[in-house]
Amino acid sequence: MSKTKKILFTILAIVIIAQFFGPKKNHGDKSKVNAFYAETNPPEAVKITLSESCFDCHSDYTEYPAYNHITPVNYYLASHINEAKEHLNFSEWNTYSNKKKAKKIEHIAKSVTEGWMPLDSYQWMHPRANLTSDQVAAVTDWTKRMTVKYNMGSQPQ
Repeated sequence: MSKTKKILFTILAIVIIAQFFGPKKNHGDKSKVNAFYAETNPPEAVKITLSESCFDCHSDYTEYPAYNHITPVNYYLASHINEAKEHLNFSEWNTYSNKKKAKKIEHIAKSVTEGWMPLDSYQWMHPRANLTSDQVAAVTDWTKRMTVKYNMGSQPQ
C-alpha cells in the first residue's frame, strides 16, 4: 500500500471512530426560560421570535438538527452554544442583577436592529429565525419598555 493510501486510510479511520464521540449536549431544563417570561412578560409575538431565533443558543436547552450527529459539526455547534450562553443565557435570567438585565435587554435590541443576531450561519439552517422588520420592531418596542423598568430598579410587571 502506498504512503498516500495509508494516510488516507488513517484519516478515514479517525473520522469514522470520531463519529462515536461528541460533546455534551445542551439538554437542560427547557422550562427554566419560564422565569424570564414571567418577569419580562413579552408579547406573544416576541415570545415566538425569541423561541425560534434565540433560545437554541441562549438557553439551557437546544433543539438539535439532524446534522448535529456528524463530528466535527457537533463540536462546532457546541462551541457556538457555549459562547452564546456566556453572553446571555435566558435560563439563568434569575441570577442577573437588574443592572445586568438592563444591559442584556439593551444588547438584545442592538443585536436585532443592527442585524448581527441571529447569526447568519444559524439563519441558513433555520429559516424561521430570519427576522422580519415587524419582528425586529416588536422586539425593539418590548426591549425599550424593559430597559426603562430595569433602569428604574424595579422588576417589570
